[in-house]
Amino acid sequence: MTILKSLAGFFLFLILCFGTAWFGASQTYPAVKGWYAGLLKPPFTPPDWVFGPVWSVLYLMMAYSAWRVWRKTGFRKASGPMLFWTGQLILNGMWSWLFFGMKMPGAAFAEILLLEGMIGGTIFSFRKIDRFAGWLLVPYGLWVFFAAFLNFGIWRLNG
Repeated sequence: MTILKSLAGFFLFLILCFGTAWFGASQTYPAVKGWYAGLLKPPFTPPDWVFGPVWSVLYLMMAYSAWRVWRKTGFRKASGPMLFWTGQLILNGMWSWLFFGMKMPGAAFAEILLLEGMIGGTIFSFRKIDRFAGWLLVPYGLWVFFAAFLNFGIWRLNG
């Protein structure tokens, strides 16, 4: 693989991840100062400023992880793992739409459980191809696990 093709692939994964981040932010920011600010939240809720930096690092790690798998095998040989990766990315964006855009914490909680399963599938399928690529997604899985508890708490406190 040429260096130009490799770099183009990396930028594609960055665009996909940060495009999802942009979509999520487009749903989140309008709701943060109004609807979200008025919700009751569990005591373990981080300050709002924490989410942007954490998600930025996680999206970068997601892109790098997918790029490593693609670089080793291409899309055809890694079609299953890439389907998991694409699925988790779609579910990631959908969560923001459900929770912040539609203001439906209960539906968002059900969806985040699917997201967590898809992340787990991505981790395990990536590890078979590139062990480090799988491990790169573990912090993402842990953060989403924490987010699920937070989502559940907000849903129960405000339902």
